[in-house]
Amino acid sequence: MALVVGLTGGIGSGKSFVARLFAACGVSVIDADYIAHTLTAKDGAALDAIIACFGASYLIAPGILDRAKLRQRVFSDAGALADLEAITHPLIRDALAKQTLSVAAAPYVIHMIPLLVESGQWRKRVDRVLVVDCPPETQIVRVMRRSQLSRDDVLAIMARQVTRAARLAVADDVIDNYGELEMTVDDQVRVLHQRYLYLAGSPAVGP
Repeated sequence: MALVVGLTGGIGSGKSFVARLFAACGVSVIDADYIAHTLTAKDGAALDAIIACFGASYLIAPGILDRAKLRQRVFSDAGALADLEAITHPLIRDALAKQTLSVAAAPYVIHMIPLLVESGQWRKRVDRVLVVDCPPETQIVRVMRRSQLSRDDVLAIMARQVTRAARLAVADDVIDNYGELEMTVDDQVRVLHQRYLYLAGSPAVGP
């Protein structure tokens, strides 16, 4: 079985950018958010259970989820969020496991899981936790620019995530994505790539 590295970080930290750099090294990256989107897409595997839980008013057309309405609901209702996660998380975990088996011959695989630290279920399913880190203010600026959200909207999203300190406390490895280190993000990924190959028992060769 491949070594599993859980890639995480707060919103706007640069997880997707780092994931692309690992992919450029030839590493398989499995994105939990993409799986979740697929599960809740038109006629997705989670859709019937979601509508049974939340009601048909959360459909904008037959088989099509009103994502904006559901997002607003779970952001403002912790119970609703727990209900949604109870439906989607087991399906996401199953999909991650199946995709990981498909690349079992690889030395290691990246699981990109935004809420890895928030959910204790995810932490025990990875061998190492890699956190992409940057200051909260940097997160806010990036997300406002990228998603055209207000500062208050971004702060509300961040409030649902663990603190920067809590995330760093469980990290086995950290990538600095705000320029405090002399090494670029690309350099840091290359160093970690060699480390993970070594930990997986593979010759430390590669890009």
